[in-house]
Amino acid sequence: MGLIEGRGKNYGVEHLLSSESGFLDELLEKRLHLSPERVHFLRDFGSVYVNHKRCLENVQIQRNTYLRVHQNPRRFPTELFQWPEQKVFENESFLILDKPSGLPVPATVDNLKENLSQLLSQTLLHTVHVTHRLDVATSGLIIFAKNKKNQSEINQKLAKSEIRKLYRALVHGENPPLGELIHFMEPSPRAPKTVCKNPQSGWAECRLRILRQKKFSPNFSEIEIELITGRTHQIRAQLAAAGFPIVGDRLYGSALQLAPYEKIGLQAFDLAFDFESENFTFQLAESPWQNPSFPCL
Repeated sequence: MGLIEGRGKNYGVEHLLSSESGFLDELLEKRLHLSPERVHFLRDFGSVYVNHKRCLENVQIQRNTYLRVHQNPRRFPTELFQWPEQKVFENESFLILDKPSGLPVPATVDNLKENLSQLLSQTLLHTVHVTHRLDVATSGLIIFAKNKKNQSEINQKLAKSEIRKLYRALVHGENPPLGELIHFMEPSPRAPKTVCKNPQSGWAECRLRILRQKKFSPNFSEIEIELITGRTHQIRAQLAAAGFPIVGDRLYGSALQLAPYEKIGLQAFDLAFDFESENFTFQLAESPWQNPSFPCL
């Protein structure tokens, strides 16, 4: 059928350019030597793109159409989602969830199904809307809006720093310094993120404040953090650069692995904001590492 291909090596990503017309499924079956069942699974899973847009239907493809197929989509343990045990609060405008480590908040580039937004929407039988994100490996408090209007209102508050977000972290090392940490992050979509102390042209400023610290056990400390700016992996990268990597965060220097899925010693434990003339404060009383089931250090 004459498809020109390129391969995203190590990730199972196929880049294809069709030199003939036909239905999407049939073209992929023929060129990638996949069964009809496998092609249907990948398409339904959100792992197939047509002209850079995710495609969920077996559409008619024209000649010179660009296709991208993620043959090995990254999977996530959906059994970690436990409703209603993880619900902290719900009203007609938004809900607060205690996110477990190991699950993404929105869909990922190759997986439309296994994320908190999708799981919540399926459970509640209506669409919930993402307002902010926590890393896959991070646990704790997160806000989902019930409609687009509420999502926009919460997003505006986040952009104006009108929502207090506090984190607690379990880190390697003792006596982390209190006060503000300032770094600058390289503008790259890849992880791990690179940060440095000196300003660089085009690099984003990262600021957080360590409010409290205490010894957890020999060679480990627990700290409380106020996030001032909100960059991807910011807390993880800044603490590692300061010499206090988060326990379990192997991407940023920890030698420990806490679970068979992604899990690190970082929890969003405090949220506070005003919404429609009412003040809301939410807190998680205990950190996960105080639980007897948390891996021994």
